[in-house]
Formats: sequence, structure tokens, C-alpha cells
Amino acid sequence: MGRKGGGEEEEGLKLVFAFTLLFALPVLCRGSIVGVCYGRNADDLPTPDKAVDLIQQHNIKYARIYDANIQVLKAFANTGIELMIGISNSDLLPFSQFQSNADTWLKNNILPYYPATKITYITVGAEVTEAPNNESALVVPAMHNILTSLKKLGLHKKIKVSTTHSLGVLSRSFPPSAGAFSSKHALFLKPLLEFLAENQSPFMIDIYPYYAYRDSPSNVSLDYALFQSSSEVIDPNTGLLYTNMFDAQIDALYFALMALNFRTIKVMVTETGWPSKGSPKETAATPDNAQIYNANLIRHVINDTGTPAKPGEDVDVYIFSLFNENRKPGLESERNWGLFYPDQTSVYNLDFSGRGAVVGMPTPNSNGTAGGFNGTTKTWCIASSNATQLDLQNAVDWACSTGNVDCSPIQPSQPCFQPDNLASHASYAFNAYYQQNGATDIACTFGGTGVKVDKDPSYDNCLYMTAGTNKTGASNITAMTSSSSKTSSSSQNLAGKWAYSLILATLLRLLC
Repeated sequence: MGRKGGGEEEEGLKLVFAFTLLFALPVLCRGSIVGVCYGRNADDLPTPDKAVDLIQQHNIKYARIYDANIQVLKAFANTGIELMIGISNSDLLPFSQFQSNADTWLKNNILPYYPATKITYITVGAEVTEAPNNESALVVPAMHNILTSLKKLGLHKKIKVSTTHSLGVLSRSFPPSAGAFSSKHALFLKPLLEFLAENQSPFMIDIYPYYAYRDSPSNVSLDYALFQSSSEVIDPNTGLLYTNMFDAQIDALYFALMALNFRTIKVMVTETGWPSKGSPKETAATPDNAQIYNANLIRHVINDTGTPAKPGEDVDVYIFSLFNENRKPGLESERNWGLFYPDQTSVYNLDFSGRGAVVGMPTPNSNGTAGGFNGTTKTWCIASSNATQLDLQNAVDWACSTGNVDCSPIQPSQPCFQPDNLASHASYAFNAYYQQNGATDIACTFGGTGVKVDKDPSYDNCLYMTAGTNKTGASNITAMTSSSSKTSSSSQNLAGKWAYSLILATLLRLLC
């Protein structure tokens, strides 16, 4: 009897799960989306009607605009394109002070055009923590007032309210599992995250791997930034493998959210892209690289692969931007993010369907090896002579604990203890981590305290490890998990959860 009862209970649970899955399919089967940012900070742009025609010609279904321009809103009417509308930072003060200002804005800028113009998001402020006059204290009150106005109109479930951020909102993003929000933004973030969780609104982030590469080319490989790396970067805390910076940056944000116990908030990428032209020092800003990044980004997103920490999860992305914007200040690249010139001709060809071939696979280097591999050219990672003692100590402590480096050779009476100084010990630890993780550029960052060299730093009986060939993810994970049974058990449980998530995501994709 007991067996039969257990079987019936199990079948009942399966039935409940099946019905739950059936009802959830309309939401779960939506899939990731790719939109475009339509900025207008330029001369000689086509009229909004022509700009919207261009968007439709390329079968783009989602667009972001940065204000509530009447002509633009009218141009999107009856197109079916889902629109994200921005409220500028300069409007935060009146919107945060008086509910009547929010009511009036919605009455004048949303109601006359909705639902013919399919407005789905309102962004209240943009990257406020990066603004010269930090207006972050005004954001959440303004968001509450906008939400209240939407509730009065019965639109709060159809139009979501959020705000956008730069990656500077994080104090730490590598490895992804160590992602953490900057403590200096704590007073802003706590009520913001509570608002997003309560109202099921996304955390909107602007992600630019281009800047990470441009500002630190010795630590970030171009292939890794362009979705075409042939090697993998391993997160030593989770064993997760990363082949591109985009995924690593998104997961850093997810881990930062989880660290504050906000596990239900979805991450949405409201800006990303690559410039097609730059100043003489911006050598990576080329049409070819812009095409490679955006084409591989689209394919990556449309395939619903998710990220290593969130396999199969939707990642909604908006590419910056529709047109080159010649009025923007700063370096030459700032004016050359567009997919199209003002005359509506393409800066480079781009397949928005995501069905085209992967663009820009690694090309051979001068030594005949593919980009992203060290090949026969051996490199080592050592401590930078410019690093402070405090930064070095923090980096060594991380490498010898969380980084899973065997630091016994730098202990007293061991081969690499002498010379007994922090720079020497750090160099050994840095190199061990670097070689264990595929000798990739990003594995020698250590917060800017590590540098790559092509001269073997070994001395006497202290031999520095070399990778020889890139280690596989399996060998790295095995080496990590075999260090202790407790770690092994925890890693297996975590891996099991990720495997389950991936299987479920695959099943859902087949059902959709």
C-alpha cells in the first residue's frame, strides 16, 4: 500500500508540474529579445518617420528612446514595435517632488499615444551614479510617483518602471561570483532594489566590453571582448567557464544581486555595442570589430543560451545605437557607435535575425596560433612593480584562498620562500593562478596588480608553472574540487542545480 501511495503522490506531483509548466509557457516561451537605441544627438538625421521605417525594414521589434518627443512617439504608432521611453536626469527633481508633475507628464506624453504606440518601459533617469551632479537620491521617489500615476490609469502592469546604470555601480566584477555593489551607492540601491523586486521590474544595465578592452588591453584580450575567444576563463569559486566578457559582466551583476538576497530581479541590458571608428589610440574601434561584436552578440542572445550562472535564461539586449551621433563630446569613438549613417546607409552589414554564421572566428597571429591561445609563445604572470603593498597582500590572500592556488611553495623552508618579500610571493601565486586558468589575459589582472612577461621568472629551485597547453574546464574543476571533500560535495550540488536548470531550459525551448 505504501508503495502505491508513494507512486500516486509522485504521479500527482508530475501532473501538477505539467499543468504549471503548461500555464507558464506563454511567459517562459517569450525568449530573449534584441532591440536598438534610437538616440538623436546629431545633425542631419532622417525624420522620425524615416527612422522608424528603417527599424521596420530590419525587422527590429524593440526600441529605446531617451525622451518623450511627440514626433517620435507618433512615428512608432501602429508599428507593433515595443518602446522604452526615458525621463532625463534633469527632470528628476520635479518628478520626485510632486505627484502632480508625474500625473501631468503621463497625461501629456503617454495617454495621447498609448496603446497605438506600444510603450512597455519607462526609464526614470540614466546612469545617475555617473552623472556630474549625483542625483541618485531623486530617482526612487520619482519612480514611485511615475508608478502611482500609472496605477491611477490602470497601466502599471503593462508599463514597467525602472532606471539604467553603468557597470560602475559595481565595486567588484571579477571573478563574476565575487560581484558586489559599491558601498558608496548603498543608500540609493537598497530602496531601488526593493522597488524593482516588489514591482517585478528589471535591473537595467549598460554594458560595454569595448571600454574594458580599450582601457586595459594587457589584461583583457580582444577575442574575449568580441565573443570569439578560443580559450575559457574559469571562475575559481564556482567552476563556471566564461568565453566572453559580456556573460561575465552580467553574471557579476547577478551574483551582486544574490549577495543582497535579491534573487528574483531580472537583468536587462539597455545599452551595449561597439564603435566603428575612433581616435588614433582607439585601434580596436573599426567597422570589422563592430560587426563582429554585434553579430555575435545577436546570435548569442537569440539562441537563448543565457549565461554560465543563468543557463537558458532570457537576456534582453538593446544595441547602441541606431545612428552615428556627431554632436556627442569626447573621443572620436563617442560619435561612431551607429549601425547606420544619417543618410540611412549601413555602416556595416548586420543580420538582426541571429541566424547567420558566427562572425569573425579567431584569426592566426604572426606566430601561427589562433588569437586567445598562447601557442608556443610562453608567458608568465608576475606582480607589478607599481602595485602597493596593500593591494598585493589582498591579491595574494585571494589567490591562496578563493583562487585555489597551492601556495605551499612560498611558505618558510620551501623552494620559493626566499627572497622573503611580498612582491616575490605574489609573483609566484599570481603565475600559478594564471597558468591554472588557461593563461588568458583576464587571469592576470588581480585588480591591476598583475602583469604578463615573456621571460621565465624561475630561479634556483623555485620553478614557475607554465601552461604548456590550455587546461580544460574539467581538469580545472577536478583540481579544485579534489582539494577537500566538503568543497567537492558543494561544487557537485551546485553543478547539479545548474545542470537541472539547463535541462529544464532545453525542454522549454523544445516545447515552445
